[in-house]
Amino acid sequence: MRNKVVNQPKKYFQFGLTKTFPCNYLMTEKERLIVVTNVEELNSENYERLLTAGFRRSGEQVYRPHCSDCKSCESIRLPIDEFTPSKSQKRINSINKDLTLRVVKSPRPEYFSLYQRYIDTVHKDGAMYPANYEQYESFIFSSRVDQLFIELYLEDELVSVAVCDNLPFALSALYTFFDPTLSKRSLGKFSILKQIELSKKMHKKFLYLGYQIDECAKMNYKNQYFPHERLKDDQWQRTENKQALVQNTQKHPNK
Repeated sequence: MRNKVVNQPKKYFQFGLTKTFPCNYLMTEKERLIVVTNVEELNSENYERLLTAGFRRSGEQVYRPHCSDCKSCESIRLPIDEFTPSKSQKRINSINKDLTLRVVKSPRPEYFSLYQRYIDTVHKDGAMYPANYEQYESFIFSSRVDQLFIELYLEDELVSVAVCDNLPFALSALYTFFDPTLSKRSLGKFSILKQIELSKKMHKKFLYLGYQIDECAKMNYKNQYFPHERLKDDQWQRTENKQALVQNTQKHPNK
């Protein structure tokens, strides 16, 4: 006797639209978000599909910018097998060759003190200042998506943590925090290079870096990895090299 196949009903995401509020990145702009309202349906597989459509997560919240007068936020991702490090990125690798890397699946209690020092030193002008534990937990962690924590140690001291989501065909970089006294090491950029290496080892197709905002100076480290792709008008468009990026910026100076 054959087992009866029961067709399970498909589960769909539901969405809501937030009120307009001041943008955290561009002082002259207002921000509005599309948010997933039934996050209990979220898992690593369907979150990856949302990423390809320009969504992003913060803690358990999944959102996408939906601003009426601004399209500056563009999702950016790196095709892993095609990445080639630049001369400056090779120098960053060389500077940090004395660091030890560990990849773990569960966070450690000592992360918060490092996170707190980072936020309270580097981002005093940001919305997350001053850091507190409740904010840290609600921002970094998700109970619905698999996560990896990329730790960097100088001798036996934890100096950097990169948090990323482990998805079927991609890694998604969520946030990196590090010892602010080691700013000359460019640990944020170095952590992206390590996530690229890890993505390649895990046979991932892409590394998602969140949103790129060309007008925001703090964001412009993301667009220095080539080739990369950006989501523009719901189409992923490719930038091959730095020269092409400069030419595009010159063509659209007020974008």
